[in-house]
Amino acid sequence: MFVMVASAQNPTKQKFSPEQFEQELRQFIIEKAALTPEETDKLFPVYQEMRKKQHALFQRQRCLGRVKPADDAGCQKAIQERDNIEVELRRLQQSYHNKFLDVMPASKVYDVLQAEDEFHRHKLKQWGGKK
Repeated sequence: MFVMVASAQNPTKQKFSPEQFEQELRQFIIEKAALTPEETDKLFPVYQEMRKKQHALFQRQRCLGRVKPADDAGCQKAIQERDNIEVELRRLQQSYHNKFLDVMPASKVYDVLQAEDEFHRHKLKQWGGKK
């Protein structure tokens, strides 16, 4: 009964679409960083490659947090693995930032990184306001 009432109150609720999210992120970055079509064509294949690798690391990290290990040794191992993933994420990011610098000027890379951060903050505020 409660489910029917809840769904009746919000009939337009949409599921999260990763494809739509990526498209909105791409468009936001292009606009905020004022990328030319040439810059867009050079940047986004490398950017998408980075995002795929990040996603795989985020998935590993998410799996670690699903079930708490039964003992201290297991918890310690999970903490160390989580830390290793964080370090791996930072190294991946640094590596790809250097690749971005190979295809566009540093000022544009800076703008892209700022736009990406701004987009994520904007989305978090947007999602938080829907509660």
